[in-house]
Amino acid sequence: QVQLVESGGGLVEAGGSLRLTCAASGRTFNNLVMGWFRQAPGKEREFVAVIRWSDGSTYYADSVKGRFTISGDNAKNTVYLQMNSLNPEDTANYYCAAKSTGWRMTRLIDYDYWGQGTQVTVSS
Repeated sequence: QVQLVESGGGLVEAGGSLRLTCAASGRTFNNLVMGWFRQAPGKEREFVAVIRWSDGSTYYADSVKGRFTISGDNAKNTVYLQMNSLNPEDTANYYCAAKSTGWRMTRLIDYDYWGQGTQVTVSS
């Protein structure tokens, strides 16, 4: 089992930045893949970004490419999502997810473990 806990959400003005943190505990895997998803009110949960622990490879949704950066600290079993140039369309509950192995997984069913989410609200 892998437990995931997100933090760092909050209220920010358009154009601002936030950094989300996801701390993983429990069983870990050398090829662990960790992703971020988000769900806005009335919308389906959507893929945001993913990182592979083994080599730090990353992959992003087109909607956040160039504005968001996913990174990881293996020693701390923690993944980050740096979000810049935020706009109101980025308002959502952001979830961290993990899978023992794989790559470029963008579907919810691809992941085995999920956090509880952290709310991000961007005001105009």
